[in-house]
Amino acid sequence: QVHVVESGGGLVQPGGSLRLSCAASEFGFAHDYVNWVRQAPGKGPEWVSTIDSDGVGSWYSDSVKGRFTVSRDKIKNMVYLQMVSLEPGDTALYWCAPGEIGEATPRTTQGTRVAVSS
Repeated sequence: QVHVVESGGGLVQPGGSLRLSCAASEFGFAHDYVNWVRQAPGKGPEWVSTIDSDGVGSWYSDSVKGRFTVSRDKIKNMVYLQMVSLEPGDTALYWCAPGEIGEATPRTTQGTRVAVSS
């Protein structure tokens, strides 16, 4: 079973930046598309971004397009989400998981919390 840990969340002011990391054990994710998903307080899970297995193709929800960038390091088994121009609406618990493009993959990990507030 692949062990996944997200990190990099925190409290940031509007307009600020954060980089989230998703670490998978051993060869986890090596052949998978990987999603970033988030859940804001009181709301359901929302798909944020997908990166393909080669790290070449990426897709974004309209709400984050142009502000977030997903990437991966296959050697390190890491997937990243660089977030800039953060808005209060980005406040949520974020997690990563293998999945289909556009899928709000259910959370099976602890996730990392992002809070955008002045």
